[in-house]
Amino acid sequence: MTALYITWDVDPEIINIFGISIRYYGLLFITGLILAGLVLKRMLPGTRLTIADLERFSIFAVIGVFAGARLGHCLFYEPGYYLHHPLEMLLPVARDAQGVYHFTGYQGLASHGGVVGMIIALILYAKKSRQSFLYVLDLVAVVAPLAGCFIRLANLMNSEIIGNPTDVPWAFVFVREDIIPRHPAQLYEALSYLLIFMFNRFLLYPRYKNMTGSGFFTGCTLLLVFSMRFLIEFVKEHQVAFEDKMTLDMGQWLSIPFVILGFALMMHAIGRSGRSKSLYTTH
Repeated sequence: MTALYITWDVDPEIINIFGISIRYYGLLFITGLILAGLVLKRMLPGTRLTIADLERFSIFAVIGVFAGARLGHCLFYEPGYYLHHPLEMLLPVARDAQGVYHFTGYQGLASHGGVVGMIIALILYAKKSRQSFLYVLDLVAVVAPLAGCFIRLANLMNSEIIGNPTDVPWAFVFVREDIIPRHPAQLYEALSYLLIFMFNRFLLYPRYKNMTGSGFFTGCTLLLVFSMRFLIEFVKEHQVAFEDKMTLDMGQWLSIPFVILGFALMMHAIGRSGRSKSLYTTH
């Protein structure tokens, strides 16, 4: 049985140039955002947005996702440390025992914070460009799970966010952590996000494209993504020690508001669509 386990010992670093580390994490993170942007670009014909609009709000979205994900990790999971080391929260460095700073890359990003950051960034974009916030957000929501898939693959390359011990034949032994077979929780999430993206892009959006701008696609994505996140947390190792005393871990508590918001947005959009059809047939 042991022979069926997958031994995982990938070096997170691709190459180191003059002390600057190029890692799989950053490469996959950027690749996911680029691919999501390319898919969105192919969706633009027939929408209110132009290529120029896409280029402008992509800048806002990337900054918002990254800043939100970084601040989310620091403030949700390790506030005690980062509030005393604010420079490490903002820059990819860490200070050693001698007080010397070293480049480390950004170690720690939280998906919940990334979602909040993106929403804030798109609010600012919509206000500046006088676009409908919900219209832009609905389009982004269709492709966002694709980026999420690549981010979880990046976690796999880092051997982080590992699962609980298990004896399933597809278990991974993350050698850089220990020699215990574990659930590949990163792959579970990556696969679920890929399936949600495919459902959004190839089934839901073509059929209900006219609901873009109602919050329907945003609600659906939030509901599906964070429902899966909530469930997969049950097979994950806790990321920080204080979660050991919690019935639900931090990831699950942070997922609940997004699930509720997603459901509310979907119901509101469906209700508004129903009322519009009713008014149309009345006249």
